[in-house]
Amino acid sequence: MSFPTDLEIAQRADIKPIKDIAKKINIAEDDLEFYGKYKAKLPLSYIDEEKIKQSKLILVSAINPTPAGEGKTTVSVGLCDGLNKIGKNAVAVLREPSLGPVFGIKGGAAGGGYAQVIPMVDINLHFTGDFAAIEKANNLLSALIDNNLQNKKYSLNIDPRTIVWKRVMDMNDRSLRHIVVGLGGSTNGIPREEGFNITPASEVMAILCMSKDFEDLKQRLGNIFIGYTYDKKPVYARDLKAEGAMAILLKDAIKPNLVQTLEGNPAILHGGPFANIAQGTNTIIATKMGLSLADFVVTEAGFGADLGAEKFVHIKCHYAGFKPAAMVIVATVRALRYHGGAKKGEYEHPNMEALTKGIDNLKKHIENYTKLQLKPVVAINRFATDAEEELAFIQSECEKMGVKAIIAEEFTKGGEGMIDLANEVVAATETYGNNFQPLYDVNEKVEDKIQKIATEIYGADGVVYSPKAKANLKVIYDLGLDKTPVCMAKTQKSLSDDEKKIGRPEGFKITVREFEFAAGAGFVIPILGDMMRMPGLPNIPAAEGMDIDKDGNIIGLS
Repeated sequence: MSFPTDLEIAQRADIKPIKDIAKKINIAEDDLEFYGKYKAKLPLSYIDEEKIKQSKLILVSAINPTPAGEGKTTVSVGLCDGLNKIGKNAVAVLREPSLGPVFGIKGGAAGGGYAQVIPMVDINLHFTGDFAAIEKANNLLSALIDNNLQNKKYSLNIDPRTIVWKRVMDMNDRSLRHIVVGLGGSTNGIPREEGFNITPASEVMAILCMSKDFEDLKQRLGNIFIGYTYDKKPVYARDLKAEGAMAILLKDAIKPNLVQTLEGNPAILHGGPFANIAQGTNTIIATKMGLSLADFVVTEAGFGADLGAEKFVHIKCHYAGFKPAAMVIVATVRALRYHGGAKKGEYEHPNMEALTKGIDNLKKHIENYTKLQLKPVVAINRFATDAEEELAFIQSECEKMGVKAIIAEEFTKGGEGMIDLANEVVAATETYGNNFQPLYDVNEKVEDKIQKIATEIYGADGVVYSPKAKANLKVIYDLGLDKTPVCMAKTQKSLSDDEKKIGRPEGFKITVREFEFAAGAGFVIPILGDMMRMPGLPNIPAAEGMDIDKDGNIIGLS
């Protein structure tokens, strides 16, 4: 088994005009909003609530992410191609990449090998401008806040020390995490501490992804919490009359983007919130669009199933009314070796001892979603370093739990290498009896919701709250935000809140250090550790390996 070269992939790619892709899902050319020949936005009028009820939603998640990688996006794209190979009308509905990781550590984020969405370069760069629009809407609110602080006549009396809203930009730049604004004299504003988050961490991003339509978007934007007045009254974006202007900037960004896979199948990309401090999945609107246009929708939840998938089912499904018809958990042999204790340089080589220990991480995720009445299918994303003995071991261990583990070879074979997985997923939607039941009711106490996630999903023995977290909880109850889902913010690298606890840790408690909340997006955020909202660049950024030649061909973005 050998990996395809970039040249082989380029030769396989037969990119079609986007109008031809649209025809496959019965979209009229006149209804497309073209962004060049190969990208288009879709009108919201194509959302069909009756068709949505008849279509099948397939959720793809993974074991806890490791340095070795799992390949959720690649599997998701490959599964869409595999479903179309076996004659199903399937669409992939995925998130958009952020420029920060593209130029930082990851490079491109549009799948890989023969399972990619294209045009890959456009998708990884500015695409259709959605992230830029979100950035501008976010920063408009920042400008309105600072303008009001300066305004003597129409002041809302905001206490600058309480402002929680930050500016954003879609780039990794650690020097902007903590800054001071308003320097230079009285005409330049009120000096105060500020900072930047990366655009995917903006609540505007989370709001766009949670909104059902334009009116819902405006209402949620108005509900953004800013801070307090000097007399301790909460201030929201609506108090600054900001929501209308912010919504104007998002008038095109609210529309999903249509592209294609390497095999010419439709793919919808829209939104891209973080999966640790936000919900980590594409927009409700895009998922509804996919379900309106196809019989099967393959969608992805960020990070491991303990973060992205848990939030998908308890936050996104709660607000949208979705119920996954099937669930896929992606695992790799080398990542399971890592969870079994193999170190860097070791997890690329066969190691049955490490694999035997690491399999417990996968088993825990299987158990979790079986509890939620979602019997998963396991996709073993195959690599050249996998030993047949190791693959057979994973399949055997899954079989003991009553779960099928299918070898996925989308990277080297495209949809052809996903036919077995596609057939099993279709069977899962028809015979597994998947009937998702949430772990908690949103009307339960915040502490009870957290307790259930911590003990049932993470395997913790309990929850500890810091004094600051207890004080934050009182604010959440006072503001009436307690009847919303919880969006747990913790490391993606472990089932626990300690990234060093790999595999399936036991005998631990999680600590809620503090709370934040996204009043507009509609969830409270227990913070279980230090959450990075503005990443920095690595020692050798991916940007250093990129270039563009005299003909405009881009090198190193893959």
